[in-house]
Amino acid sequence: MGEVGFDVLVIGSGASGLAAAVSAERAGARVAVAAKGSLQSCNSAKAQGGIQAAFGDDDSPEQHAGDVWRSSHETADMQLVETLTSEAPAAIHWLEELGVAFTRENGGYRLARCGGASRKRLLQVGDRTGHAITKGLREAWERGSGTTFEHSGLRDLTPRENGWRATCGENVIDATTVVLAAGGRCYAEAEARGELSTNHPGATGEVTKLALGLGAESRDLDALQYHPNGGAWPANMQGYSIPETTRAYGAVLLNAEGEEFTDSLGPRDAVSQAIFDEVEAGRGVETPDGRPAVWLDTTRIPEADADVSLPYMLRRYRAAGIDPLGEKIFTYPVLHYQNGGLVIDTEAETTLEGVYACGEIAGGTHGRNRMMGNSLLECVVFGRRAGKAAAEKGSA
Repeated sequence: MGEVGFDVLVIGSGASGLAAAVSAERAGARVAVAAKGSLQSCNSAKAQGGIQAAFGDDDSPEQHAGDVWRSSHETADMQLVETLTSEAPAAIHWLEELGVAFTRENGGYRLARCGGASRKRLLQVGDRTGHAITKGLREAWERGSGTTFEHSGLRDLTPRENGWRATCGENVIDATTVVLAAGGRCYAEAEARGELSTNHPGATGEVTKLALGLGAESRDLDALQYHPNGGAWPANMQGYSIPETTRAYGAVLLNAEGEEFTDSLGPRDAVSQAIFDEVEAGRGVETPDGRPAVWLDTTRIPEADADVSLPYMLRRYRAAGIDPLGEKIFTYPVLHYQNGGLVIDTEAETTLEGVYACGEIAGGTHGRNRMMGNSLLECVVFGRRAGKAAAEKGSA
């Protein structure tokens, strides 16, 4: 295909890329999205737990920011954190305008308390929140007049006089500004380590390498996150991320003796490390196929909560012959998320002129450890910011 030109080119079709694309187009820019696979294939759609925003009477964006700061072990960029938490309620309302229907009760949102949080602020769409958000964003994008290049992974990016030239699959695309929203690298990293991962097979990190090769600054790229509750058995659940809302609704982690050995609502890295340590000390259990694990006692979850907030998880386990409300399940941490990434400012611009980054490819918002429920939020808040800023610069 010949060369084509746009104001804004978005690389990636997960929640952050779609939020950027919709936002840029609504700001009046000519926008294209280039996806490595189909428009639907991304990590965001697999996100189950939920999205954080301070809506509770006893909560505030400042309280939310404080929880992020503590969970990051005081390594997050506070300007980015304050942007994230202050714009969270507006991001939720924007998603609702796009048709995302968050679970409600008693006239308000159904809010859960997630690991590391001091208040209940996790909104959910059952236990398929990421699926609902990406569907709403994708439908909004497809209703617009933007151009989509599917099966067109970014292979090369070079500066030109008025912007950038990207080679995406077989397409050569010129754009004034570029938004990198291509996600992290945990699928490839898990393969290299011989471990399980929750990630989509597209999460292999080559766009980060391209940006670094162009001189973009990065931070905390070594800080990868384990999801504390990977499915460990049965075999078809291995690598599945058991929603952490199981613990928000009463499930606890138990060792072989049936003892609680950690705060089940602690930050992700602390809970994962506690599981690793317990197994290392010989107090873990073993799956029928010989893998290390501990118990997640899901029998403590009230059935009414499970039916509303964990229907997909129940369906998957029951299809495999296990009822999580009737018996404990095996769990062990799995590689899940790239905490660090490209350095950005509050407009999501990287250190490369006219190149923006949002979602998992960007670093700083979570520091070296991310709280659950903040990745989908980051995608929407910084995706919108990236799209708007890229459109303003790209159409100028």
